[in-house]
Amino acid sequence: MSDFPSSTQPRRAPRWLGWGLVLLVVLVAAFYFWPSSKAPSGPFGAPGFGGPMAVPVRVAPVEAGTVDVVFKAVGTVAAYNTVVVRPRVDGQLIAVRFQDGQKVEQDDVLAVIDPRPFQAQLDEALGQQLQNRAQLENARSDLKRYELLFKQNSLAKQQLDAQVALLRQYEGRQKSDQAAVDQAKLQLQYTEVRAPLSGRVGLRRVDQGNLVNSSNEEGLVVITQNQPISATFSLPQSQVSVVLSEMRNGRELAVHLYGADDRQPLAEGVLESADNQIDVATGTLRFKARFKNEDESLLPNQFVNVRLLARQGIEALTIPAIAMQQGSRGSFVYLVEEGKVKVQVVTPGISDGDRIAIEQGLQPGQSVVVEGVDRLREGASVQVVSEGQEAAAPQGPARR
Repeated sequence: MSDFPSSTQPRRAPRWLGWGLVLLVVLVAAFYFWPSSKAPSGPFGAPGFGGPMAVPVRVAPVEAGTVDVVFKAVGTVAAYNTVVVRPRVDGQLIAVRFQDGQKVEQDDVLAVIDPRPFQAQLDEALGQQLQNRAQLENARSDLKRYELLFKQNSLAKQQLDAQVALLRQYEGRQKSDQAAVDQAKLQLQYTEVRAPLSGRVGLRRVDQGNLVNSSNEEGLVVITQNQPISATFSLPQSQVSVVLSEMRNGRELAVHLYGADDRQPLAEGVLESADNQIDVATGTLRFKARFKNEDESLLPNQFVNVRLLARQGIEALTIPAIAMQQGSRGSFVYLVEEGKVKVQVVTPGISDGDRIAIEQGLQPGQSVVVEGVDRLREGASVQVVSEGQEAAAPQGPARR
């Protein structure tokens, strides 16, 4: 056997090559997973080296201005008037003169009930009235003759008194006859079912040819008055005193309605009335507002978001409402000073929904964070971005 090593045995790789591969893997991982270039640069120009990352935020100034007192609530739209149209006489429905959903005016004929039985009753009442009228006229003529004979001492006083009583009896019967005629005429008029108010009819509940009666609770159709229309809502008793005070002073309070997203405006109206007692179960008071609803965009039983403008133009320091935060110490904002944020406890006041008044804790000209608060803490470094930039938490590049 030869003393020289065989040429077929594998050679060991140099140790430096293994460490080089490990270093290469570390560098590649650092390149892919290191935070983005939004972080402040370190001494070597590489992102992230040399200190913590600054959080991009958008700020708004603390301004001296005016704010409105706006109360929010959830309300329900209600027809200003709702009427169930019922027939006032019984009979067969021979005509329906409206279309489902049609807009009608007051006194429009909606349906017709067979008038022939009621016309016969009127004719009978008129005939009876004529008979009794003839008897009345005959009694009056007899009374004149009796009075003449009594003056001539040719008639007893008893007969004269009897004739006077008979005349009064016929006069009373004549009034009863006239009442019967008027009642028959009224019943005949009721065979034409008329709209009691202007509005929009719903779906008819009885078809032509059916027998109808006044005791039917469903009626023929429902008419809702949607122009104007109303909305009812409730406010907590802590807000009631402000609203009632303004109403007693004769001020007309504006009420705005918004859609389900609380962004799309639906209508603008005025506060009309308040209930006379607070609901003990909820501690709220009901209010009613009126809206013209010219385009009929509001429908009865529609749920809406209500904003009641109780007071206007109150001077105060204001900030955007989105800057207000809530924590264990109460209300606070993130105050930006020299590139860092400070947790500033404040005392909020009234709000109009978009801006909120600050009673204590801030001074005019200071800046508060309105976007990018998710990753903030006391003393955190921030980078104020302009309106066109995105105030979001920094993220590293996507993995490949």
